[in-house]
Amino acid sequence: MANQRIIALDYIRGISMLGVLGIHTGAFSLTYPAVNPHLFALYEIVTRFSVPIFFFVSAFGLFISQPLQKDFSYPTFIYRRIRAVLLPYLAWSLLYMLHYTWISGDTNLWHTPLVYKYFLFGLASYQLYFLVILIWFYALMPLWRQLVRWLLKAPMVGLLSLLLGQIAFNYYSSYLLTATYANHYLNVVIQHRMSYWVLHYLFIFLLGGICAERYSQFLTILEQNTRRMTACFILTLTGMLSQYYYLVYHNHYTLEEAVNIVHQLSPLGVLYTVSATLFWFKAFTNPLPKWLSAGLQQLGTYSYLIYLVHPLVMYYLITELNHLSQALTPLITVAFYLITLVFSTALAWSITKLGSHIPLLGLLFTGSFPNKKRLRAKI
Repeated sequence: MANQRIIALDYIRGISMLGVLGIHTGAFSLTYPAVNPHLFALYEIVTRFSVPIFFFVSAFGLFISQPLQKDFSYPTFIYRRIRAVLLPYLAWSLLYMLHYTWISGDTNLWHTPLVYKYFLFGLASYQLYFLVILIWFYALMPLWRQLVRWLLKAPMVGLLSLLLGQIAFNYYSSYLLTATYANHYLNVVIQHRMSYWVLHYLFIFLLGGICAERYSQFLTILEQNTRRMTACFILTLTGMLSQYYYLVYHNHYTLEEAVNIVHQLSPLGVLYTVSATLFWFKAFTNPLPKWLSAGLQQLGTYSYLIYLVHPLVMYYLITELNHLSQALTPLITVAFYLITLVFSTALAWSITKLGSHIPLLGLLFTGSFPNKKRLRAKI
């Protein structure tokens, strides 16, 4: 089992990457005064499973390759994770910081202690916080292995208790906790909590570990409960959309205000993430049309680099649109999304090819040497 390839994970990476691009496209679309609320809901609400599901995929991959019954060497594990994630995180952070300084002329971010904040909290670019959380998950891997062992003694009771605790913790962190303490450093820690608190995604990560450890049973449960999982997926998505539309049309919230309430850490968002994870895993265990399978496979293969590079693509696209005095109308927003996808994928492919000629560059920006396995997504 440890060496098997779970093709569904590649497909999930692919569709989740499409969702991540949608979330960031939605943020840019707010610059247009008459933004379409339904298209915005597609970008920002339907896609809300996209980031947390990557933590499920990461944990699943870790536990399927290094199950609890297998000897676990923490030094070896952490060395590989440093190479695969920490090095690219530092390299891309530095690249984004240099890029910002180049386009703005602002050198303040290089001043101490601001530069430490940029690296500690993933502030160099808005997508890099994910890698900070992932690094913390890796650093605490012995703890997660012990927790999975404990949960496996009574999986249903343990997971239900953990799910309820996750909802309560996320609710407190998202809606109640504020950085209003007298201590400046404590305020900084709380202010940037979304960038590094692994507890926000603990349930979905441990769920991935448990599903990997009981993979055969997991597949059986999926097969026996397909209709229930589909119903849960539709029900939770309907709940997310209903809350969004209620806030917009009944409470007259702006679209930005609404999505800041209806997100993946909200109670409904947590349930939607779980149901979407199970739904997509089951959907992708079935044969797919060749064109769809090939497309998701390619997106899954390059998802890591697409995730890292797409903000640069979006920046230059929006700069060009501003130069042309072209507003982000709904039609232009769709084009913006598709062009970002195409250019980001092309850049990911190009960086991979360049890394094959310059191995050190490949290591820094992809986390692997090209003369080993074909580049696989790390997220």
